[in-house]
Amino acid sequence: MPAVDRLPFVSSPGTVVVKVGTNVLADAAGTLDAERIRSLADQIQRARAKGWRVVLVSSGAIGAGVGQLQLGARPTDLPHLQACAAVGQTALMQLYQTALAPHGILPAQILLIASDFDHRTRYLNVRNTISTLFEYGCLPVINENDTVSVAEIKFGDNDHLAAMVANLLQAPLLVLLTNVDGLYNGDPRTDPAAVLVPTVPHIDRGITDLAQETKSALGTGGMKSKLKAARLATAAGGAVIMANGSRDGVLDEVLGGEAVGTLFLPHGEGVPALKRWIGYTARPKGTLTVDDGARRAIAEKGRSLLPVGVRGVAGNFGKGDLVTVVDAAGVEIARGLSNYSAADAARIAGLDHGQIVTVLGKVPYDELIHRDNLVVVR
Repeated sequence: MPAVDRLPFVSSPGTVVVKVGTNVLADAAGTLDAERIRSLADQIQRARAKGWRVVLVSSGAIGAGVGQLQLGARPTDLPHLQACAAVGQTALMQLYQTALAPHGILPAQILLIASDFDHRTRYLNVRNTISTLFEYGCLPVINENDTVSVAEIKFGDNDHLAAMVANLLQAPLLVLLTNVDGLYNGDPRTDPAAVLVPTVPHIDRGITDLAQETKSALGTGGMKSKLKAARLATAAGGAVIMANGSRDGVLDEVLGGEAVGTLFLPHGEGVPALKRWIGYTARPKGTLTVDDGARRAIAEKGRSLLPVGVRGVAGNFGKGDLVTVVDAAGVEIARGLSNYSAADAARIAGLDHGQIVTVLGKVPYDELIHRDNLVVVR
């Protein structure tokens, strides 16, 4: 798809989530580039002066720790990675504080783990904290809490974290600053004919097949992770722009509506806050497999999920927990909050109202998942 006019996406300043990767902030040895951080701080100030509420999702703690500890390479085992994060996070925030001080901006550190987004109360607390920081004129600087994260509670990378923050804040724009100019239709490192893709209307299989493994020794993400993050944000109604953060002034260009990087168009309608959490943020605790009739009722007619359409129950979830809904082929079609525990859902799967009374002695809910608590995911 050819380039489209960027101005409609930036003409009305609102909340913008800016994610900057380790490879933008640090050199190959992991040493943080103070001049690059100063340039980013200057651009953030100019964005704020135009009315943007900026949230910065910043990688760099582990990479900085590698440099501070003079390790020469990123460790591979969890304890040493967490030690690097503990050392590097301090250095990272000190540099942001120094760079922002001339503008009178206070950086506010927020360290998160994936379970903060799974728990509805903690999720809302994060949003309330960021909103209050905006009131004080602070710059929220968010990173994963790598000092305590383990495989079970990690986001995976800060691209995914940034998309979740964008959904949390219902931000209309997510900017991914990386060390490449955007998405190419080939590998520019080996293919001289590869060209930048200026606009992506929908992230389908053809787009994901373009992703190259560009992850470096310092970073945790690559092009595939950025496409996953972009898909998460655009499905919830936001736009995403991926651009080269190593270029001075690139954020100015992005927010000025210039055709830099790759624009991923929103392909989902604006999703209410609760449904953003259900469909695109919290992690499911179980799976419900449904028949074709239930699939059509959910995906095509916007109806609730009734027990009679359920053919399988997996996982260990309680009443009110998030579950994923898949069809007979295992393809995810929706996510929602279950009205029944896994044990009771398994007992009533495939049954109609009268049969449920016989099994449970009562029917507390006609729906296994009510449509108000159900989000179709595409």
